[in-house]
Amino acid sequence: MASLNFKHLRYFWMVAKAGSIARASERLHLTPQSISGQLREFEEALGVQLLRRAGRGLELTEAGQRILGYAEQIFSLGEEMLAVLRDATQAQSITFRVGIADSVPKMVAYRLVEPSLGLDEPVKLICREGSLTNLLGELAVHRLDMVIADRPIPENLHVRAYTHFLGASGVSILGARRLVEKSSPSFPQGLDGASFLMPGAEVALHARLLRWFEAERLQPHIVGEFDDSALMLAFGQAGAGFFAAPTAIERQLVRQHDLVVVGRIESVRDQIYAITNERKLSHPLVAAICRFAQHDIFGVATAAAPRKVRKPHHQDNSNH
Repeated sequence: MASLNFKHLRYFWMVAKAGSIARASERLHLTPQSISGQLREFEEALGVQLLRRAGRGLELTEAGQRILGYAEQIFSLGEEMLAVLRDATQAQSITFRVGIADSVPKMVAYRLVEPSLGLDEPVKLICREGSLTNLLGELAVHRLDMVIADRPIPENLHVRAYTHFLGASGVSILGARRLVEKSSPSFPQGLDGASFLMPGAEVALHARLLRWFEAERLQPHIVGEFDDSALMLAFGQAGAGFFAAPTAIERQLVRQHDLVVVGRIESVRDQIYAITNERKLSHPLVAAICRFAQHDIFGVATAAAPRKVRKPHHQDNSNH
């Protein structure tokens, strides 16, 4: 078959939906004989039988069921396109697709992305959450405009992308009010032997906290490790143990989740990065988020140069 005849496909789609040629002919305002002839031509062109008699009606063959699935998608998209075109006065929104690594605190992600909804042009925000490796795969095929992560692009990944440093924050140690009330008031000594919730081993903050515990000669009781920061927060709010969170969002966490700050660690830094397909940030929303992060959230005057990873163990340290 040289090309697909969409008129024939539509007739088949209508017959399959109506359940009979007679009912389809009424909806299409055509004679049953005309539709039958068109369906025969369609089947001959495809080289398969699509419909067969079943009592007084028709039923789909296996091939017909497969073709119907494609027809549903094609005509559904067509109707969606026509609906948009019919409303010529409808404001055209910008679709902004952001990937957020599991390890990034959700409050940080919200504070980074939320300003994009306040721009003059309407924005349709699509957020995807998952592992950094999976999100970078989505970025590589342009299904995402940006990935927010707690680390640069891993050097062992074959991803052509740029890492933009957004900023860093010290970390605060927090706990549920009832946990704090029954624990030692001293910091950091009070953490020795205390129940503690750790970020997962794949989270960048994990190794930094372990080094700090070792330097302070502390041995907290690690009751759990969490790749997902939101799940760790839920356990922390329930009093399962103390946990670390960026000081930049300390105030919101205390206010919204009735937590208590037991201490702050400036020497342990929680870092946030934007990863994009472009060295210079031409996408207006990505550029706006980076500026907001550097000046309003983290207070960084200038961002570090982006790094492009072409292949393992090779980095491009060019400036913006």
